[in-house]
Amino acid sequence: MTTMGAGMDGQAGRRRSALLATTALAAALALTGCGAGDSGAQDSAGSAAEAPAAKGGDANRDAAAGAPEGAGAGAPDLRVDQRAIIYTGTMRVQVDDVDSAARAATAMTTRAGGFVGGDQRHSADADAVAELELRVPAAKFTDVVEEIAKLGRQQSREIDTQDVTEETVDLDARITSQRARVESARRLLARATSITDLVSLENELGRREADLAALEAKKRRLADLTALSTITVSLAGPAAKTTEEKDETGFLTGLKGGWKAFVVSMTVLLTVLGALLPFLVALGVPLAVLLVVLRRRRKPPALVAPVSAPPPVPATRSAP
Repeated sequence: MTTMGAGMDGQAGRRRSALLATTALAAALALTGCGAGDSGAQDSAGSAAEAPAAKGGDANRDAAAGAPEGAGAGAPDLRVDQRAIIYTGTMRVQVDDVDSAARAATAMTTRAGGFVGGDQRHSADADAVAELELRVPAAKFTDVVEEIAKLGRQQSREIDTQDVTEETVDLDARITSQRARVESARRLLARATSITDLVSLENELGRREADLAALEAKKRRLADLTALSTITVSLAGPAAKTTEEKDETGFLTGLKGGWKAFVVSMTVLLTVLGALLPFLVALGVPLAVLLVVLRRRRKPPALVAPVSAPPPVPATRSAP
């Protein structure tokens, strides 16, 4: 009985061991399957998340490719109102009263915020002409030109523009670089220990400062020309000439030019002769009389030649 009980206990222990091993294996397989499922889900989720991102990146690249150049954050502003443009204008207007029109043009310029840079007047009659150089802000350039054209009958107008945006940007970059070079030379000069280095660095600093001053002067000149436009106005009276003489060629033109040159030459010659004639009369007549008197005094008296005997005639011999 004891032997049979011990055998039954051994069998029961083996069954429990097998059951525990089977349970542990099933649990391990279940955990492995769950881990694989989670990994697959994560991979699927990651792939799903990466696909829209890739599509979005492609879309962004396509949008960037379709966008115009200069649309980036660091691109320069190419709008017209942000560019540096020099406006210059030349116009001629025929008016009834030149002085009155000149005062009106000056008043227009002052109201626009500009000033008169030059004023030249010729004559005061019906053929009078006034040459005005007006400096007006660039924003008021067109308005002032139109107002001046209404002062009388406009005969000519010429408007020129010059875009100096790139030149201005280049000047700014060169000025910044030159300032850095000046500061570097000053630091080196402050650390100079020998007379030779001191003199050399002072010369180099002076040269760099001169280059910087020239660049800054050019920048100020460009800024002045872009800020204030120039309008050259000719205000002509009713009788002023409106057309320039055309160049002519041909025989008659050459003959006319030669005759004019001959007349001018003769006029100059006669002018010089007229200027010298009083001196010739005042000095020449007494001098001529003096020369005649001296010539008469120096003339020797006439001498009578002595009568000489004729030479003797040789005797002739008679024949034997």
